[in-house]
Amino acid sequence: MKRLLGSAILLGVLLTGVSCGGDSTGSGPGTLKVRLTAPPANADSAIIITIIGPAAPTSVTAAVGLRLFQSAAGPTTRYALIGPLANGSTILTIGVTDVSAFSQYHGSVDGVAQANYQLRAVNGYALAVTR
Repeated sequence: MKRLLGSAILLGVLLTGVSCGGDSTGSGPGTLKVRLTAPPANADSAIIITIIGPAAPTSVTAAVGLRLFQSAAGPTTRYALIGPLANGSTILTIGVTDVSAFSQYHGSVDGVAQANYQLRAVNGYALAVTR
């Protein structure tokens, strides 16, 4: 009888642990990454981007080697990043109040310049906001 009771308690604890283990998507405060897609053979050194989301970011950090400037924070925030920009790299990390809403955050490239200050067309540039 004690063995049966002990097994039932163990089974109950295991099932409670599985059901309360949280979901794989997570929610609550956290960070999102902004990744740049750029045309091949780019020599870009400045970019202006806009990030739109359900709430203003709680924090913003530029990737190593990039200098960050930003407009007033709000659901729509513009950023300027100065420094070497590499295709496929994470250029910005933003803090958000709820990471489960990451699919509601979107970014756009508004302007790009080369090291010689020549402006480039933004065709072929894109941003991806990921977890």
